[in-house]
Amino acid sequence: MTDPDLLASLAAAVQARPDDLTLRLHLAELLLAVDRQDDALAHLSAALAQDPADERTRALMRRALSGPETASDDPDAEPVWDGSSTAAAGSDSAGRDEVDWGAYESELRAVAPRFGTAGGHDDAADRAFDVEPSAVRLADVGGMVEVKQRLELAFLAPLRNPKLRRLYSKSLRGGLLLYGPPGCGKTFLAKALAGELGAGFLSVSAADVLDRWLGSSERNVHEVFRSARRHAPCVVFLDEVDALAVRRSKAGGAMRATVNQLLAELDGLESDNDGVFVLAATNAPWDVDTALRRPGRLDRMALVLPPDEPAREAILGYHLRGRPIADIDLGRLVAATDGFSGADLAHLCQSAAEYAMHDSLERGVARMIGPADFDRALREVRPSTGPWLEAARNTVLFANSGGEYDELAGYLKRRRLL
Repeated sequence: MTDPDLLASLAAAVQARPDDLTLRLHLAELLLAVDRQDDALAHLSAALAQDPADERTRALMRRALSGPETASDDPDAEPVWDGSSTAAAGSDSAGRDEVDWGAYESELRAVAPRFGTAGGHDDAADRAFDVEPSAVRLADVGGMVEVKQRLELAFLAPLRNPKLRRLYSKSLRGGLLLYGPPGCGKTFLAKALAGELGAGFLSVSAADVLDRWLGSSERNVHEVFRSARRHAPCVVFLDEVDALAVRRSKAGGAMRATVNQLLAELDGLESDNDGVFVLAATNAPWDVDTALRRPGRLDRMALVLPPDEPAREAILGYHLRGRPIADIDLGRLVAATDGFSGADLAHLCQSAAEYAMHDSLERGVARMIGPADFDRALREVRPSTGPWLEAARNTVLFANSGGEYDELAGYLKRRRLL
């Protein structure tokens, strides 16, 4: 009989030296001798993962799969295989040396639909995430001076000055979390950063990653970063990251596994993330798992606010370009659209154009888009940022003990909302 203390000591030794194949196999053999097949199988599975071709490991695995050993008067005798083992091994004498892996694969296929490998999910349909070039530059972004400075400090300046980066030991690890009201240009900023870096752009939303099949969401997250590493330099843009990395305390088991996978990819545990720059965007940073904002991950935050006056002028000018306009006072429009998001401004120009077109159809004569069309549009198109600002106000009042939303608090105070 093998001493239990010896087994415990060997188990501790294997835990300390997990790559010592000889030690692990010796422990597995002793465990089989005392009919502890389950414990032996765990060690043999680890050994097979380390060296699938090792004959001693395969032989011990066959013994373990055969079930408890039959007692023998000769302690040195070879293990006896009983008739119950024929489900896993061939019925003839030669078959006893080979496990019928096909039988096990058939059993696994029977339960595979639970794990997303069959019955509705086709592995052949898996796709690589598309990495595209970006022709946008930061000069194309109207206003947002503070956000541009943050991008310059976090990404662009260290890359342009490698000698200074080495002098100051400036790490390129970590990413940037862009937050603010919807429709204020967070995606456009990410594209502009990719353009400035001369890097590829990979945009991903929760809908691209989350999957109902167990394990598929984690695999999709891994594939996102694998594609980015393969096309480095690359900017990975995680849109609506609050849906992808919701607080694990509020998430179910499958969602927590997805968040854990995202954290592992950001840490670069399996691969080097050199040349992979991560930006994420959210309208609700207070819903993002706090672990995502730890050092080395999305450890910097930048508030993307509704466009200021120079930005509104640039956005309105862009959306009016190519349209037939007459007597439009752009300065008046800029003053009248305080608090509008970029998407609101685009909608305003579209609405004014629709009014002019509808009037032209009724009259039968095409006319220019004039001030009256914008006056009418302004009566109907209102800023969409109000609900977000109210939610942000509550966060600043009741959930800013760490000071992470001080920049947001300053903006709300300037607008007399706090």
